Amino acid sequence: MSVMCWEQLNITKTVRKFSIDRNLVPTGSEFHPGPIPIVNKHGDDVEEDHVDGSVPLSSRNFDSYSHQYPVLVVNFYAPWCYWSNRLKPSWEKTAKIIRERYDPEMDGRILLGKVDCTEEVDLCRRHHIQGYPSIRVFRKGSDIKDNQGHHDHESYYGERDTESLVAAMETYVANIPKEAHVLALEDKSNRTVDPAKRPAPMTGGCRVEGFVRVKRVPGSVVISARSGSHSFDPSQINVSHYVTQFSFGKKLSPRMFYEFLRLTPYLRGYHDRLAGQSYIVKHGEVNANVTIEHYLQVVKTELVTQRSSKELKVLEEYEYTAHSSLVHSFYVPVVKFHFEPSPMQVLVTEVPKSFSHFITNVCAIIGGVFTVAGILDSIFHNTLRMVKKVELGKNI
Repeated sequence: MSVMCWEQLNITKTVRKFSIDRNLVPTGSEFHPGPIPIVNKHGDDVEEDHVDGSVPLSSRNFDSYSHQYPVLVVNFYAPWCYWSNRLKPSWEKTAKIIRERYDPEMDGRILLGKVDCTEEVDLCRRHHIQGYPSIRVFRKGSDIKDNQGHHDHESYYGERDTESLVAAMETYVANIPKEAHVLALEDKSNRTVDPAKRPAPMTGGCRVEGFVRVKRVPGSVVISARSGSHSFDPSQINVSHYVTQFSFGKKLSPRMFYEFLRLTPYLRGYHDRLAGQSYIVKHGEVNANVTIEHYLQVVKTELVTQRSSKELKVLEEYEYTAHSSLVHSFYVPVVKFHFEPSPMQVLVTEVPKSFSHFITNVCAIIGGVFTVAGILDSIFHNTLRMVKKVELGKNI
C-alpha cells in the first residue's frame, strides 16, 4: 500500500512461499493456496434454539476420538469471537443431524466435535490454531506425516449454514464403507496416545521470496494474516523473521554488481542494509502481540563512467538506510517494511585521467625523488664535515 491510496492484496503471481524447518531448509514443494475462499453464509439466517450435538473435546480425549472414528471434524472456536458465535447454532444443528444419520454407536464413520481454545490453550497450540473458527477434518491413519511430523489434515472453508455443512459431511462419509463401524466399536477403549508424535514442530516457518512492483512514493509492504470471516488470536501469532535479501530496483548481474562495488567502496553497506539480519521474538505471554516494523529511507544512486570522451551510465541503483523497532499492540502482529524515497540523489562519476596528466604526474614524482635525494645527500655531507672539524679540534 502507498500514501496515494494504491493497494495490492494477496500477491501470488510474483511471490512464492515454502514451508521451512528450524534450519531454514524447505520441507516440501512450493505452497499454492489456490483461490481465496469467500464465505457468504456465516450461519443460518433464522436463529433457532439449538441443542448441543457436537462432542466437547479436550487434551485428554482428543487423541482417543481421532483414532476411533474414520473422520473427525472439529470446530476450534473462541467464545469471544463474533464469527464463532455466528457458526455455533448451525454447527450444533449439523452435528445433531449427522449423529442421527450416522449413529456413533451403530455406524461410527464420522463424528463432529468442538474445542474451546480459551480453555484448551495447549491443544489449540499443538494444532497451530491462530484464527477462529477453524474447522479441521482429521482422517484416521492419515493425520500424521513421517517427515517433520506435520499434520496432514484438511480445512473446511465452505459456507457455514446448516445445509452446506451437512452436504460437506455427507461428502466426507461417502467414500468410507459402512463396515468401518465395526472397527470403530472395537477401538472404543480409553487408551492414550503419545501426544509427542502428533504435534507439528513449533520451530517451523515459511520462506517468502519474490518481488513486488510499487510506486515511487512513500508506502509499505506488510506481511500479515487477513480474513473477512475469521477472528485471529494475536497471542498465537509470531512474526519473527530472518532477512536474506531486501533490495529496491532491478536485480544486478554478477558483472554489474562487481562494477557497483568497484565504483562505490563507501556505499556498499547500504545496498542491502537488512541482509543477514534476524529479528526474533520468543513465544510467551511477555512477548505476545509484537509487531516488527522497519523504516527504510531510499536514495537513488547513479553510476556514470566516461570512457573515450563519451559519457556512459553504468547502472541505476537504490541505496537505503534502515531502522527497526518492536512494537506491542492489541491488534494482530504483522511485519511492516515502510519505505520512503528521498528527494536527494547520489551521482558517482568515474573520470579517466588524460595522458598529459599522466606525464605530469610522472615528472612530478621523478622530480620529487631527485629533490629528496639531494636533501638527504646534503644533510649527510654536512654531518660528515662537522664530525671531522670536531675531531681536528680535539687533536690540536
